[in-house]
Parts: sequence; C-alpha cells; structure tokens
Amino acid sequence: MKKAFFNILSLLLLMVMIASCKKQNDNNNPRIPRTVKFLLYTDQDFSHENNIISFTAFIESPVNKVIWDTLLPTMKISDIPGRIHQIAFEKTVLAGGNSLMKVGFRYSIENVGLSWYIDSSSPGQISKVVDFNFR
Repeated sequence: MKKAFFNILSLLLLMVMIASCKKQNDNNNPRIPRTVKFLLYTDQDFSHENNIISFTAFIESPVNKVIWDTLLPTMKISDIPGRIHQIAFEKTVLAGGNSLMKVGFRYSIENVGLSWYIDSSSPGQISKVVDFNFR
C-alpha cells in the first residue's frame, strides 16, 4: 500500500513539474497581438499588360508555418492600382512576441510563373507595414 501511494505521489509530482516547465516556456515567448498592414500598388505603367496575376498576402513563423494568409481577387496586371489608390488592409494575429515573423506577398502571373516579396517583423515589433511596389 505504501509503495502504491509513493508511486502515485511521484507521478503527480512529475506531472506538476512538467506542467510548470511548459508554463515557464510559454511565459518566455508570450502570444501577443501583432498587427501587419499590407500595401500593394505600382508606380509603373502596365496599361498594356493583360496577363492575369494572383496575389496572396501571408504571415508565417520563421519555420515556414503559416500563421495567416489570404488570396486577393485575381486581376490583370494593368489593373494593379497606383500609389494613390493602393490596396491596403490590416491583419492582427496572436503570435510569439519574441519571435521573428515572415510577412509579404506571393504572386503568380498566368503562363509566366511565381514570385514573391518577403519582409520580416522583428521580435518585439507589434506593428509592421509591408509596402509592396509591384514592378
């Protein structure tokens, strides 16, 4: 009976230690609201470019884990707005405050290929602007 009591007590003590270690690790990199503002525009004259382009805005962890992404409506390259009429939107995510985040745009031009614009949000940075001038 004593042996069973000590086994159960040891198991409970071990579980408390594991739980407290995990809690301590979470406190070292707490999840906080981090806001990313995305701006998309061009300062080039693409008025004769009728190829279709698709943009995806994204936020990722440093190990390429997608935190958030969204596909923008497809458009002709000639329809990408100028700076005055830029596409602008914000996204707030809960992410590790001490973690680097990759932010940016991926885009695909029909019958041409894929490309991207990648920036970063530094650890501790709670607000980031991704300013993408498509060229």
